[in-house]
Amino acid sequence: MKIYTKTGDKGFTSLIGGTRVPKHHLRIESYGTVDELNSYIGLIRDQDITTHDKEFLKEIQDRLFTIGSSLAADPEKSRMVIPDLYTEDIETLEKEMDQINTQLPELKHFILPGGSTTISYCHIARCVCRRAERLTVHLANESEVEEKVIIYLNRLSDYLFTLARKLANDNQIPENQWIPRLKKN
Repeated sequence: MKIYTKTGDKGFTSLIGGTRVPKHHLRIESYGTVDELNSYIGLIRDQDITTHDKEFLKEIQDRLFTIGSSLAADPEKSRMVIPDLYTEDIETLEKEMDQINTQLPELKHFILPGGSTTISYCHIARCVCRRAERLTVHLANESEVEEKVIIYLNRLSDYLFTLARKLANDNQIPENQWIPRLKKN
């Protein structure tokens, strides 16, 4: 099987179901951003983090492929059976965040990204996840999008923020608190 097909050389691509759309189509932007997010999560997994965190992130990567499949399918024409996202997938993210938060100090300030390379990767992934969520919400205003996809992306960005805090705590790295500069009188 060849990797290249030459079918996209004119700036169009096919959705699952056969519909041809321009490569700048909102549906393509949505699942392309989910793919970008998945790559950043792979980068986080490649860092020196706990086995549990690596395994949890691998599950997230699997869910992101599910989300990408859902977003890549033409809701009106696709007859292909694609994987489903479940309410339990969202609940799993929530439970993991709840468990992590029991080990963290109370959040009293906004946190600036940084502290270590791995923490920064978490913040980059969080920002990409928020962009994926925004694009998907926009797509949902124009076309059918499974509601759980939007909810999952929302929770995932919260999880990535929580993971960044956990990694700081695990490695005794002080959180980079934002202390607003107030106007001088």
